[in-house]
Parts: sequence; C-alpha cells; structure tokens
Amino acid sequence: MSVDLGPKAALIVVDVQNDFADPRGSLYVRGAEAVIPIINEQVDTTRTAGAFVVYTQDWHPASTPHFKKDGGIWPVHCVKGTWGAQLHPDLEVVGESLKKGTEGEDGYSAFSVRDPRSGETAPTLLEEMLRERGVRAVTVCGLATDYCVVETVLDARRLDFSTGVFSKAIRAVDLHAGDGDRALERMRKAGAVVD
Repeated sequence: MSVDLGPKAALIVVDVQNDFADPRGSLYVRGAEAVIPIINEQVDTTRTAGAFVVYTQDWHPASTPHFKKDGGIWPVHCVKGTWGAQLHPDLEVVGESLKKGTEGEDGYSAFSVRDPRSGETAPTLLEEMLRERGVRAVTVCGLATDYCVVETVLDARRLDFSTGVFSKAIRAVDLHAGDGDRALERMRKAGAVVD
C-alpha cells in the first residue's frame, strides 16, 4: 500500500490488546496475532518518515451496559488496568495511547464514544490530537475490522481526513459470516482507500 507519510500524516493502531490479540483473551479475534509483525513494520516506516503514531485501547469499567452481564452483547473485556486491556507485548509502541469507553460508553470509534442507553455520542481527544499536529491523512490498522476499525475509518472520513486502511494488518470478529467483508465495503463507499 502506498501510505501517505510525513508530518501531515498519522498511523492509527486500533485496539491491539491482549483480550483481542491473544488466544487466551476473552474476546480473541481469530488470526489477530498474525497482524502484529505487519503493524510493527508499518510503525517503523511511519516513525522513520516523521509521521504521528497513535494507539487506541478499550478501557472499560468492570460493569458497563457494553457487557453481556450488564445488558450488552459482549463478554467482559479490556477492563481498565487488567492484563486483557494491556497492549499486546509483541506490539511496538512508540506513541501515545488513547483510552476509550472509560466511563462505560461504547467505544467503537477512536474518534467518538456512544452512550449505550441514550445513544448520544461525544468526541474523544483524537481529532484534537491530529488537528494540533496538522494531520490531514490517516492510515488505520488493528482490531477488529467489523467494529472498531470500520467505525474509526467512517468517523475519519466524516471528519474529512484522507483515509487509508492497511488490510493486511486488520482482522474481523465475523460475529455473522461476512461481517468483515461488509465492513470493508462500507469503508470503500465512505471514500477510504483499502489496499
């Protein structure tokens, strides 16, 4: 993929956390550990070019309407301060980490959170972080294609960032067969370049 690199670009590494990327994790995404070396190569390339690297992490409280036990659809995962919430130890971390879902919201997009009861959305600090650095183009990789990656990409396009998706460095949950492919199509329709 021809990634737009330089000081006006950023790499967003989405949720490469133990609960998603380690087979022992509570919400393991099949094949997730295979993307880590690919992401690390991209991180090195991005850093060498002087572009900004930012990581996202689900950082949930122990009880939240996001979790099945509290009325949501997901098993308990990425509870703040736990092993499952930590970035995978094989991931090269060279930049800031943005925590999302910290107050029990659905934190699918790196750019926004949504109250699972009212449906109201609020911005995270990501857009501000990017605008302060003059970033105009983002490349997104990480987990999972059909949830946090697609929502991050759609928000990036809505906010008028030139957006690329490094498809070799994402994996889907595929809760329903084909969810990953449908997510890729949604990203393309929004104007993202999917390699």
